[in-house]
Amino acid sequence: MANVPLGIKTHIQKVCYVYKQTLRNLEAFYDRRNVYRYHAVLMRERFEKIINEKDMRKANELLKQAQEELFLTQHPIPRKFALSPGGVAFERVVHPPDWVLDYWHPLEKAQYPEYFKRREQRKKEFIALWEKEHGKYDPKSEHH
Repeated sequence: MANVPLGIKTHIQKVCYVYKQTLRNLEAFYDRRNVYRYHAVLMRERFEKIINEKDMRKANELLKQAQEELFLTQHPIPRKFALSPGGVAFERVVHPPDWVLDYWHPLEKAQYPEYFKRREQRKKEFIALWEKEHGKYDPKSEHH
């Protein structure tokens, strides 16, 4: 069951994916915009030939060559977006779970009285809904 494909990609989707990876690779190599654009236009022309190829065997061979060339010419330090996986700011901002607020000091809670009043009300509603759905908690039923 682990090898079930979630979707079948068309030839054009595969070509577009490799094209985008190639452009990201070019961005890593060329930091000046005009030089990058020149190489991007040349690359676009090469990928247009792959997309417009009528013979699928030849088109697949051209795509395979493009993938191999991309692999062989990868930048040693690829560019990553800051908030993307592998970026310098990925998961930098920690969002604490809700239960942390239960451990606030009463003086801290007093600064936000409406919020904590509503929060306590919603906690009671949640507990009532849970008990309605699953029944009351019985500590005797736990197995040690």
